[in-house]
Amino acid sequence: MSIEYLGLSEINGPLVALEGVQNASFDEIVEITVDEKEKKLGRIVEIYEDKAVIQVFKGTDNISLKNTHTKLSGHPLEIALSPDILGRTFNGIGQPIDGLGEIIPEKKEDVNGKPLNPVTREYPRNYIRTGISAIDGLTTLIRGQKLPIFSGNGLPHDQLAAQIVKQASLGDNSDEEFAIVFAAMGVKYDVANFFRRTFEESGVSSHVVMFLNLANDPVVERLITPKVALTAAEYLAFEKSMHILVILTDMTSFAEAMREVSSSKGEIPSRKGYPGYLYSELATIYERAGIVAGVNGSVTQLPILTMPNDDITHPIPDLTGYITEGQIVLDRAMHGQSIYPPINVLPSLSRLMKDGIGAGYTREDHQDIANQLFSSYAKVGEARNLASVIGEDELSPIDKKYLAFGKAFETEFVGQGAMENRSIIDTLNIGWRLLRMLPKEELDRVDTKILDKYYNAVQES
Repeated sequence: MSIEYLGLSEINGPLVALEGVQNASFDEIVEITVDEKEKKLGRIVEIYEDKAVIQVFKGTDNISLKNTHTKLSGHPLEIALSPDILGRTFNGIGQPIDGLGEIIPEKKEDVNGKPLNPVTREYPRNYIRTGISAIDGLTTLIRGQKLPIFSGNGLPHDQLAAQIVKQASLGDNSDEEFAIVFAAMGVKYDVANFFRRTFEESGVSSHVVMFLNLANDPVVERLITPKVALTAAEYLAFEKSMHILVILTDMTSFAEAMREVSSSKGEIPSRKGYPGYLYSELATIYERAGIVAGVNGSVTQLPILTMPNDDITHPIPDLTGYITEGQIVLDRAMHGQSIYPPINVLPSLSRLMKDGIGAGYTREDHQDIANQLFSSYAKVGEARNLASVIGEDELSPIDKKYLAFGKAFETEFVGQGAMENRSIIDTLNIGWRLLRMLPKEELDRVDTKILDKYYNAVQES
């Protein structure tokens, strides 16, 4: 028999306090009835003796100290799961908002996920093709990897996320099942509408599960949204043997929500006002990616965050960089030159790339060409710095070639259309075509056999 508690002892922003509580547990879901008609959900975020602090999901509007009945559910937040979630749209806490009715659950799962024995993890291999050359060619996304995109306010990360959702696949020769879980936190209505419309028009919405937490939704829901999305991804991956790509945008909104709730709880802030447990909270999300031994599916994460003031040392990108396996950095200067996507390849990297490319995965020359493009583009920076001091006319012939290569690399390799979906072979061939602009003796990062085979082959074609 569940006990119903009358009234509250305190209300502070999205938090309410309840006294005289028996047998409550951390993260437990409670049902709050306001004025005997409006129902709200909350979860217990703090317990001290017989006092419980509850986070209210739909905000504390209309709640007073005397007009509430609170009932403990005895379990954490759960989400209804079945294969029917594909093609559906939910709010931040997993309730359908597309008008197609409730999900008839095959099972219900705790949104915090199941603990995964590290011994059962398999090393990520094989790549996911995004159709974007700068990612596929130089910072390849590997199945089971977590690879964040570091963006900034006003940069086209939403457009890039939508393009990846439209184009992502397991490669041309794969017959394995692939789906996308897309979660947006704190986005404006027009942005949410842009995602919805783009997916419908491109015909990909049937294999996309969307979770939308809008900017006017309660802040506390933002803390749950990525967990709900990842629970859905784990179900599809590990129980339905699908390969799932999870796109989370924007992790900065998640961290800001955490800061707001932490300040409401009266906690002592850490760096830049964020709570000290920001690292562990981010880690609990990012670490829910990977491949489990004996299961065909995988969960790959592509979280997107906007760096405040484009500061890569800010706590959110800083901690994200520690936890994840590389980063893709968007550049404001390249965006100012109308290069799309404005990916700055030099600070970008994918730490697992080496194990999912090459012969048997992409093509034997992939690693060599990536190394050479990185090396040559780094020399472009040196040539540009020199040109700014002594003028372009005074440069040596080889430096002038590097300047021409740099311009072509940014516009033809990194730059591509918002609708352009390149195969991995197209990407590598463009790379060879650009390297041909440089003398053969400058290509010192490519194995001699591969250089002889591909440099001339591309030249002849």
